[in-house]
Amino acid sequence: MPEKPPDPIPPDAVLFDAVLFDMDGTLVDTEGLWWQAAASVARSLGRALTAADAPHVTGRTVGDTAAYLVAGTGGTSGGMSVERVAGALAEAFAERVRTGLTVVPGAPELLAELAAADVPTALVTASPRGIVELVLPRLGHAFDLVIADEDTARGKPHPDPYLEAARRLRVSPARCVAVEDSPAGVAAATAAGCRVLVVDPARGLAQVRAGLRGSPPHGG
Repeated sequence: MPEKPPDPIPPDAVLFDAVLFDMDGTLVDTEGLWWQAAASVARSLGRALTAADAPHVTGRTVGDTAAYLVAGTGGTSGGMSVERVAGALAEAFAERVRTGLTVVPGAPELLAELAAADVPTALVTASPRGIVELVLPRLGHAFDLVIADEDTARGKPHPDPYLEAARRLRVSPARCVAVEDSPAGVAAATAAGCRVLVVDPARGLAQVRAGLRGSPPHGG
């Protein structure tokens, strides 16, 4: 017998002012696509990525990843600048998103519930806006705000993207719930003072729906 879905979030039970969603690995299962793109560009620079590189790639911005890859070549990047490597990364990622994008199970339903409860939502992502524009039609949700890579001077794991989202929504970070999957994203949201719910793309967003029903109005 299929599991009974949780009851909708009643508007009078909402204990937060906004939900701030990461995108890659949270709403869409693109972390593997990003790793493939980074690994492909790294190979073109003469290096192979390993598990030790994951903290410097997963959840990071295109610019930060490009700088890491160039620095890791020890000056053997064939004269490619960080800017050129960043362009190659963005292109390789976009190509994979166009053909291999998968929405995380439960994401459309959760977003629809929040819309029905009139809860403001923001997309807070390390991806560039061009990638966001490829993903948004698949989610079918009108976010109140999108914070992309270009919108803050520093990306995750710095708190800047989440602080900027709260500022633009005119809410306190402590009254926001951030939904994240990567260590960099969790660090960013925690440092901003948000309450953080961690999602496992393989399990879907059911556990996040349950967590939102009982989220207290403070960070942690």
